[in-house]
Amino acid sequence: MLINGFSTEAVDSAVSDCLASAGSAQEDPAWQLYEGTQKSFTLGTPQGDMDRLFQRSRELLETIKRDYPKVMVEQMIVEHESAKGIYLNSLGAEYETLEGSYSLSLMFSGHDGDKTSSFNGAGVSTDSLDTPLIELGALRQLLSDAEKQIDTVATDGKFVGPVVFTPDCAGSMIYELLGNFVTDGVILDGTSLWKDKLGQMVADPGLTISAAPLHPAIVCGERYTSDGRLSEDYDIIKDGRLNAFALSSYVANKTGHKAAPNSSFSLIVPAGSRSIRDIIAGIDRGLLVSRFSGGSPSSSGDFSGVAKNSFLIEKGVIGPAVSETMISGNLAGMFEKLLGISSERVQDGSSLLPYIAVDGITISGK
Repeated sequence: MLINGFSTEAVDSAVSDCLASAGSAQEDPAWQLYEGTQKSFTLGTPQGDMDRLFQRSRELLETIKRDYPKVMVEQMIVEHESAKGIYLNSLGAEYETLEGSYSLSLMFSGHDGDKTSSFNGAGVSTDSLDTPLIELGALRQLLSDAEKQIDTVATDGKFVGPVVFTPDCAGSMIYELLGNFVTDGVILDGTSLWKDKLGQMVADPGLTISAAPLHPAIVCGERYTSDGRLSEDYDIIKDGRLNAFALSSYVANKTGHKAAPNSSFSLIVPAGSRSIRDIIAGIDRGLLVSRFSGGSPSSSGDFSGVAKNSFLIEKGVIGPAVSETMISGNLAGMFEKLLGISSERVQDGSSLLPYIAVDGITISGK
């Protein structure tokens, strides 16, 4: 129930409306609250240092101008957000949270005379300003790539081959994978291809995907769920095996499964044993994809879209940036046998992810 003010009258009115709405709703025993205790959490940096934030912001712009002179910053948003929350339910759960973090959102593109690159962006959050903003996440790499993407070549022909997803793009593909096969909607309506595969192999044995809001890499991660449970980290996929569905308690009760130990998608993927340089060195012809623009995948996991901010890989070396290049494949299929998971990972405050190399992707140029 949303309110537009915090006066006693506004809050009392909202509570009355909420109770009236609940009273007129159809009863459903699948809705559940959990018993709890009193607990308080202080997360991140509730009190922001605004002077230091502005210093770091100015430093970032100066560094970009000096180190990446062909990059034009189109938008930069920096902020410190502080929040205090209180959760109460009728079964004794009382959780109080005080949290705060800094965030950076950057939009930019490469420019050289009349030539421009495709736009790109980056977003990171942190609870400390000890590190220059330019060193957070993959910001330096993305800015460097923007300069290289001013001049592009069209991918020649159509072929099936490997694709290396950058950590940010790999995260997007993992979100699509999980949304298609392990979340509330697809389990409740029975359309998930994995609905009967708990405990079975669904991915490469080297792949583990965890929802881990308590991990130290996650800034101000979830500490409790909306039904009153204290959040715990868990593995959705463990060593390639489907370990758990990402279900709310409502859908879990509806379908006879267990509720997920947390409701976040704070994704952690363990690092692999090979560097990204070594992985790319083993690819004869493929793509390094930094951004994917496409529609939602089908229920079977088929996807198709444009490879944005991407580079050709030829004979083990990253080549020129590409334009007018489509990629298509199957989400489930491409994760079943990976070419590699990098030892390098990128931490952006909401996830900790490596580069992921897959095979069997249809790459279409002119």
